[in-house]
Amino acid sequence: MSLHRKLASQSTLIFGARLCGAGLIFVAQALIARLWGPELLGEYLIVIATVNLVAIVMPLGFHTVGTYFAAEYRARGDRRQLLAFMLRSYGHVAISLALLLLAGPVVLNLLGQGDSVVAHHFVPVVLLAFCSAMVYVSGALLVGLKRPFASYFADSLFRPMIVLVGFIAGLMLFAEPVEGFSFMLWAVAAGYVVVCMIHFGLVIASLPRVHDAVGARPTEQSRWWRFALPWLLISLATDFFFDIDLLLLSHSLSREELAIFGVCTRIFSLVSFGVAAVYAVTLPDMFESEANADRAEFNRKVGEANLVASLISIALFVGMLVAGPFALLLFGPAFTQGAMPLAVLCLALVVRSVMGPASLVLSIHDRPYASLPWVGVGLGSLVVGNWLLVPIWGLMGAALAAIIAITVWSVGLWWVALKTAQLDVSIFQWFRSRRPVAVAAE
Repeated sequence: MSLHRKLASQSTLIFGARLCGAGLIFVAQALIARLWGPELLGEYLIVIATVNLVAIVMPLGFHTVGTYFAAEYRARGDRRQLLAFMLRSYGHVAISLALLLLAGPVVLNLLGQGDSVVAHHFVPVVLLAFCSAMVYVSGALLVGLKRPFASYFADSLFRPMIVLVGFIAGLMLFAEPVEGFSFMLWAVAAGYVVVCMIHFGLVIASLPRVHDAVGARPTEQSRWWRFALPWLLISLATDFFFDIDLLLLSHSLSREELAIFGVCTRIFSLVSFGVAAVYAVTLPDMFESEANADRAEFNRKVGEANLVASLISIALFVGMLVAGPFALLLFGPAFTQGAMPLAVLCLALVVRSVMGPASLVLSIHDRPYASLPWVGVGLGSLVVGNWLLVPIWGLMGAALAAIIAITVWSVGLWWVALKTAQLDVSIFQWFRSRRPVAVAAE
């Protein structure tokens, strides 16, 4: 099967599972908005944003490079290094859990959040963060071990099922929305503990796929840290960009407006997963090409991944123009005002796909820290854009600030990769490489 077909078929299946899970989440969030009110939906979105940001920090960046090292050690048959890497990754999550339980309430009080929704539901929030961190680590390892389907189903499909079941149970058992909301968080946390343990078991069951062909040698701890620390910051700013944005906007938008924009960002996260799935499928092959010093094959795989991702992102943008208003209407008539901001957000997918996976390529070429300045510039652009545009245009201002920030760092990272690694990771490189082939064919 050609790489084009492999990318299209496998990413479509993964995206299909994500779509089913997102449908369940949308149903749950729409029911929360209609039956418990937009204010409680806004509280729920703040909880989820907090959980995501805490969870991404708990592995200390090791989940962000788990795919890279799992693919490398699998290709080399170095099971001992893989086991050492796994022990360190999961150990960070376990230690972080203990610190959160001990120091979390004190930190919340020091930050003036002692009466916040996170403080009121502290234990289920911590459990959700722990499970999410475990799934991040396990998912990254499974992708590197060429099990992308097992990697994504825990978060894409089973977590949404638990959320919907938890909501229905809370609705049926409690007349007061606040009590039902509290029960839902506890139910979701308990269910996700079971899912993350099963997910962890899949990683253990996948270890026989890695040959034990390399003898004992010192662990590569310094190399792990050199890649993990910058990628922790990169992942915070990219994968959880909108969670940061929601927390920033929580002081400038009403709870209802925050709920509307939060739903728009969740829809964006769903459609962006269709693009992320393309790179997830091709990552192990890209890593192997680089490990074998096959620059031509590496460039070809990056270019083809960019092409497929760009076509998918354009299709998703057009689809959101048509279907976005109807999807938002499920949450209530007030949510339809998010239709145009949602379309603006989806344009960012096209920008990211066209400019290519610059941060990933810089890390593969041993320049993981080169991405950080432009990531910082992008987040700074977000803060300034929110400050200038949100008071004037509200939801549309928030969407414009987001796409400006994403464009700034996408173009900046492409430029850094071009200048430091002498690699054009954009889609234009693929078109330029095809031109000589076409001329030779004539």
